[in-house]
Amino acid sequence: MVSTPEKFDWLFVVLYPFVWGAVAINLFMLSLGWQVFGLSVLSPYQAMLFALPFAVPANWLCLRWVRGLIAEAEK
Repeated sequence: MVSTPEKFDWLFVVLYPFVWGAVAINLFMLSLGWQVFGLSVLSPYQAMLFALPFAVPANWLCLRWVRGLIAEAEK
């Protein structure tokens, strides 16, 4: 089981730009797909803006995964 650190987790801050970029790319690609249903495509800038709040829970999941990998490697 992964323990929660008591101090501020800097890994969350380090991973956030990468996760945010991945979420922005996925939102942009999703908007290209929903064009089939008659919806408008997001611009890359709109996708980056909309990715800001969605990247927080995605970053939390990524951080849990990385912490699990670190714990497994330390065994």
